[in-house]
Amino acid sequence: MSCEASRLAEVRAHIAAAAQAVGRDPASVTLVAVSKMHGADSVRALLEAGQRVFAENRVQEAQEKYPALKAEYSDLDLHLIGPLQTNKARDAVELFDIIQSVDRERLAAALAKEMERLGRRPACYIQVNTGEEPQKAGIAPGAVDAFVATCRDTYKLPIVGLMCIPPVDEEPALHFALLAKIAARNGLVNLSMGMSADYEIAVRLGATHVRVGSAIFGARS
Repeated sequence: MSCEASRLAEVRAHIAAAAQAVGRDPASVTLVAVSKMHGADSVRALLEAGQRVFAENRVQEAQEKYPALKAEYSDLDLHLIGPLQTNKARDAVELFDIIQSVDRERLAAALAKEMERLGRRPACYIQVNTGEEPQKAGIAPGAVDAFVATCRDTYKLPIVGLMCIPPVDEEPALHFALLAKIAARNGLVNLSMGMSADYEIAVRLGATHVRVGSAIFGARS
């Protein structure tokens, strides 16, 4: 068994334990393996171990790695979790199955246009800046309801959930609880929250997707 595969098994066990601790079915949590800065060989080791959901931060890096892997594994699901520039909207719609970082109206418009043009509709998450950090992308919590409505009504985007990255120096549970509350009042069932350091907390607070990189792939080179 490869190092990646054994770490994958360990993370899955932690997810299952965290889910069971709050009476959730572990199958209700999707583990998203974040492969940024790790090569196709590392991804393939996880594919061979049965992992099918992956994420990248950058469109360009995904383009180098994933077309060949997707040709080989037709059930591979690829998420974009990093900031997306509007000029990369077409590439993102072409390659990704889910775009987790919709964070402004201009991007929503660009994605809608490319989905129409390409006849491909990747599911979308709205990124919420729960800590209202000026250096971080995302919609402020108070503006999410209006933005969800705009994405749905004006741009007809397939909005399925919310995503957040809590401030590093704050208790993540408060941010995860806030995200869950905003999602519930907007009728959104998917919550992408929790990374290598805090995914177990996120699972206990309702995460449907956890984005785990270094705990599976090891430290980035």
